[in-house]
Amino acid sequence: MLEELKALLAVVQHGTFESAGAQIGLSRSAISSRIRQLETRLGITLFIRTGRALRLAPDAQRVVTLARQMLALADEMQAIDSTALRGHLRLGAITSVQGTLLPPVLREMRLQAPDLHVQLIPGVSLTLLDQVDRGELDMALLIRPPFALPASLQGEVFHREPFVLITPREIIEGDPLEILTGHPFIQYDRSSFGGRQVAGFLTRQRLVPSTVLEVDDIEAIVRMVAAGLGVALVPMAGLWCRDVDGDIRIHALPSPVIERELMMVTRAPLVPGSSQALLRDCLMASPRDP
Repeated sequence: MLEELKALLAVVQHGTFESAGAQIGLSRSAISSRIRQLETRLGITLFIRTGRALRLAPDAQRVVTLARQMLALADEMQAIDSTALRGHLRLGAITSVQGTLLPPVLREMRLQAPDLHVQLIPGVSLTLLDQVDRGELDMALLIRPPFALPASLQGEVFHREPFVLITPREIIEGDPLEILTGHPFIQYDRSSFGGRQVAGFLTRQRLVPSTVLEVDDIEAIVRMVAAGLGVALVPMAGLWCRDVDGDIRIHALPSPVIERELMMVTRAPLVPGSSQALLRDCLMASPRDP
């Protein structure tokens, strides 16, 4: 039945029998046969064809949800071994986590579970959160959202990073709030979780800086500040903290300091001995240098 469920999820993800078969290495007829077998076993119709398009039948969404859960459990069972953790871990992570915090964590995981395959999937926080909720990722490392997690998800903060003001090197000193209003401002994208924190800070301080650019990538913002395009508020995160080269200056913000909280998110509580639990343990034990 697991192979039939894999065929079902492939069709849901890729939209047609042909595309699903190409993805998992089966012919169109083989995919069609597995879907028919599953429909017979369950006694329901899974797909309704409209022209060339397929859409899920009204009763099929519950089957899809259960299929994802069953295949996830099957992966965990296959990973259980008396001597080693095996299997496949689909891990999503934002760019700044991939560049600094994650490499030593993955190195430690490899030492403890050399047969565990980790697939690292990049993305922005909101997208990664949605992918975990849909069962497309086993875990994601992202910025804590400015809203409560859905009841279907579990989250735990593992790191905090203060926001700072960064300026071109010629701005040696001065009140950070005056600097913000007296120079062109590069805005951390307000559609991102981190950008919303910056926007909230400016609102609370009643500041309206002269925004000249709005950018989502932290390291790109730093490079633009170093090029003299303006000043910015960014978290002390990513490779830029180790390689400022004297091109920028870092100014602390007045209290209360705003922080970016990094969170690990999964669909269910962690099971001891699982790949997600191992990653969590390695992550919490890893050094927190920026």
